[in-house]
Amino acid sequence: MAPEQPHTYPRRILLAVSGLTPQIITETLYALIAQPTPFVPTEVRLITTREGAARARLALLSDDPGWFRRLCRDFRVSAITFDENHIETFSDGEGRPLDDIRTPADNTHAADRITEIVRSLTSDPQAALHVSIAGGRKTMGYYLGYALSLFGRPQDRLSHVLVSEPFESSWEFFYPTPYERIIQTRDGKLADCREAKVTLAEIPFVRLREGLPPRLLDGQASMSEVVAAAERAQHPPRLVLDLATRAAWADEIALNLSATEFALLLWLARRAQAGEPMVDWTTPAACDEFLRVAKEVFNPMSGDYERIEEALDWRRDAAIRLGEYFQPHKSRINRAFEAALGKTAARRYQIPPRGPNALPLEAERIDIR
Repeated sequence: MAPEQPHTYPRRILLAVSGLTPQIITETLYALIAQPTPFVPTEVRLITTREGAARARLALLSDDPGWFRRLCRDFRVSAITFDENHIETFSDGEGRPLDDIRTPADNTHAADRITEIVRSLTSDPQAALHVSIAGGRKTMGYYLGYALSLFGRPQDRLSHVLVSEPFESSWEFFYPTPYERIIQTRDGKLADCREAKVTLAEIPFVRLREGLPPRLLDGQASMSEVVAAAERAQHPPRLVLDLATRAAWADEIALNLSATEFALLLWLARRAQAGEPMVDWTTPAACDEFLRVAKEVFNPMSGDYERIEEALDWRRDAAIRLGEYFQPHKSRINRAFEAALGKTAARRYQIPPRGPNALPLEAERIDIR
């Protein structure tokens, strides 16, 4: 499956929001099928209001007029799953279906639900997601497009459909039929649906997924939380170390560090604060300096401190062996930053994998308590 070929994925999903015009589903389906390289969804998912859901069921899924099934028959398309279970209704904070998205609270609930749906669908590596922002209120289309920007992968796409005049906004128009079908347009004139032009306008978007922390990719999160995580890379870093509790925070997010990793991070942070960021930890002098810091973190009489001292003592005579002791801890510290902040934001804190062993932080960005 090539990322640039979404039509090759075994699971192909069309996701859309709509208000009172369920036609956007059939219009988008027609445009996807009519492309030079067709993208035929295996399933359709619609997010809408209570009234929008009722209209979609009656116009698209009923026996008559049943425009979804008609389109599938007209263009000999089979095996697209779309039924009432694939229509989700926006709800308020108490789970009651919404007739419209009007209040700030409604907008927040809708944004969070859209975020979770897109996160969940993009978690399937066998799926390619095509998102349409042609329907619904402008805020809903914005939230859906933004959610795809946050979670979208190379195989995912974003689009809008353009319908030619006089068919645009006509309740009777659902797609260009391959046979004569006369309808009355909104200005009272008659027109043949065969003559309609429906164009898929693909919308480029910035994919921010790689910069998100794994915890937000694997579990539920609000849109505001995900946006804040994506924006962290634009803010100045702030590292806080609490010696008494052996706890560390980056951007106010707790880091998962062992006591030895905390000691190593504390050592490098102090050097950065003192204007001595680089250290060659393959030398006995660096080894002694680290042990002095480790004594503050561990009880010198504890077995943990003794094990660290012994591990370093037998390596003192060989520089390469000292480096081999510190290197795995450095890697785990860097992974802890990435797990907490995501790849992009973590780079502001990470010790370079190769080169100087130092934190890339200015003294005023470090708080040691």
